[in-house]
Amino acid sequence: MSAATEPIAPAEGDLEFAADQAIAACGGDAREAVKALIVANDFEAQLDELRSKVSTGYARGRLPGARERKDGADG
Repeated sequence: MSAATEPIAPAEGDLEFAADQAIAACGGDAREAVKALIVANDFEAQLDELRSKVSTGYARGRLPGARERKDGADG
């Protein structure tokens, strides 16, 4: 994995702020916030899976990374 594609860890303050936002969005209920984040994470995983299955021609090149996936599959 190249340095350009490695995930960047968020700053500690950013993570705390994001956690506070998620809890606040769920009315202060941390358990509901965790459940909402699990659902959102699953949704993102499903989107990634669907994007990988859609052809570049069908998407008309609108999906990011479609060309890279095709090139990677050829080799």
